[in-house]
Amino acid sequence: MRYLTVIIIGIFCYSQTTGQTYELGGFFGGANYIGDVGDTSIINLQTPVVGGIFKWNRSKRHAFRFTALFAQLEGDDSESDESRRQLRDYSFEGSLTELSLGIEYTFWEFNVHSDASASTPYLYTGLTYSFYDQHRLDPTIGNLVSDGTGSAVAIPMVIGFKKSTRGSLVFGIELGARYALTDNLDGSAPDGDNAENLQFGNINNDDWYMFAGVTVTFAFGKKPCYCGF
Repeated sequence: MRYLTVIIIGIFCYSQTTGQTYELGGFFGGANYIGDVGDTSIINLQTPVVGGIFKWNRSKRHAFRFTALFAQLEGDDSESDESRRQLRDYSFEGSLTELSLGIEYTFWEFNVHSDASASTPYLYTGLTYSFYDQHRLDPTIGNLVSDGTGSAVAIPMVIGFKKSTRGSLVFGIELGARYALTDNLDGSAPDGDNAENLQFGNINNDDWYMFAGVTVTFAFGKKPCYCGF
């Protein structure tokens, strides 16, 4: 009976198409990668990232969120503080496309329909699927070369702060780490023939990448039906 009640409430809310609140907008910022090539600083934004955000506000405290972000990632051993990496002198650069779906949770109640402006810190997490330019080590030149396209799942861990206006705009700033479930964003852990001979770096640690920037979204729809899920 409990589950039937939840389903009925969900159908009712879905049917009230003019009673939902959505946000649509963009993300603009910088990115850096943390792995087996280049600088190991946690936050060292070097390359651009842009993309779009869509949110479905389910209550004053949480929203389902989808993002599509497009970034450049690069690593250069000459910029590392480690003498071993400087001597090795590997480098790479390539694009990454990230699709992410998850939940954004606000610390305080945040109502975009309020007559007064509101602000709150927030957290976001979920699952991310990324497509990236893959690389591999070419021993003949002693550096990394392009090797098609790879894909990986990652876990986003994002903290941010957002503020609404008395109109329909919401401005935010956020910093997010992505823990990639692969060690091959930089080509250090390839698959296939002769893979063991082409591995380098710490093969026991997966790669990370960071995004930081600002968000601008436009809220639309009437006051939502804040149901219990």
